[in-house]
Amino acid sequence: MMQYKNRQQSDEELAILTRDDPSFFAPLMERYEAKMLLYIKRISAVTTEEAEDILQEGFLKAYQNVNNFDEKLSFSSWLYRIVHNETISYWRKKKIRPHGNSIYVDDDFLERIADARDIVEDMDRKRLKGLVQQIFDEMDERYREILVLKYIEDKSYEEISDILKKPAGTVATHINRAKKQFKELYQKSNINV
Repeated sequence: MMQYKNRQQSDEELAILTRDDPSFFAPLMERYEAKMLLYIKRISAVTTEEAEDILQEGFLKAYQNVNNFDEKLSFSSWLYRIVHNETISYWRKKKIRPHGNSIYVDDDFLERIADARDIVEDMDRKRLKGLVQQIFDEMDERYREILVLKYIEDKSYEEISDILKKPAGTVATHINRAKKQFKELYQKSNINV
């Protein structure tokens, strides 16, 4: 009965209930495990095992800090921020520079980056996917990350603002600059697809 009830409760309600009963955190982990693993891989190009380790640390930090969760915010944004920080922390510990690492691009990305459709409309999907990954590899980290959040993770400007701790205006500016950089890198690639 509790499992069924948990499925109907919002993420925010479950986070608040976790404060008194740790068993309420399990459904949150189930809801976010796959999404967070993909997010970690997309922004860091780590192995699946490393992504699982980062996610485990992220979930642990979220659980330990659930009392600090601001009920006015989205749980999703709060968790993304924690996982984002854990990923950055992992890079620092391993002394890995995220710039230049491959980024994981799935087929859904092509559907969500509607503004870039004019660039890629007639391209073969598989070749396009490889080209997109190549362009992401060359992009500035801050721009690559913001495109991942907006078009792959499908986050709103407000959620991205919460995750990256940047004002919404800055988020909008960075998204525009990221799309411009993406387009410039595509044009420089001189790849005929």
